[in-house]
Amino acid sequence: MAEIEPTSEKKAIKQDKLIQLIVFRLGDEEYGIRIEQVKEVTVTPEIAKMPKTPSFVKGIANLRGDIIAVIDLEERFKLRPANEPLPAMSYTLAIEAKDYTIGIVVREVPQPLSVPMSIIEKTPEFIQDINVHDKYIEGIAKVDGRIIIVLDMPKLLSPAEIMQLNPKIESSAAAPRTRA
Repeated sequence: MAEIEPTSEKKAIKQDKLIQLIVFRLGDEEYGIRIEQVKEVTVTPEIAKMPKTPSFVKGIANLRGDIIAVIDLEERFKLRPANEPLPAMSYTLAIEAKDYTIGIVVREVPQPLSVPMSIIEKTPEFIQDINVHDKYIEGIAKVDGRIIIVLDMPKLLSPAEIMQLNPKIESSAAAPRTRA
């Protein structure tokens, strides 16, 4: 009978749904985003600064013909000083939400990681209570001694921030081009 129990435990583990994350480092911590939310990962394109945007919004970029807002989560999460320039080499994760695509700048090449859904623990209440308006943490994954903070990307920007960025993106894309 002792042999049957481990077998049933193995079946339970095998039946646990695997999810794919794109994992990257912000400051000293690891963060993950569900792979289905990531449109692509690329070397950060040239960024045009936009006036009257929060400091964590680095500007807009042309990503394969689409104009996207590029944000710096390290700055947004206050993991480093505001207005610090991006390094010469960085990467951008193009993240698709319902009505828009944004770019998230990271300093190292993001890595894919498969994890069982069951290891993603609900965010502790005290953390959610601290960030009353910021419920963008989906959960915490513990993988081989690592802690990965899984982000809920659709909740990353507030509706007001989205409204602030969308007209700028659309007006930049729709602006008439001048010939030299």
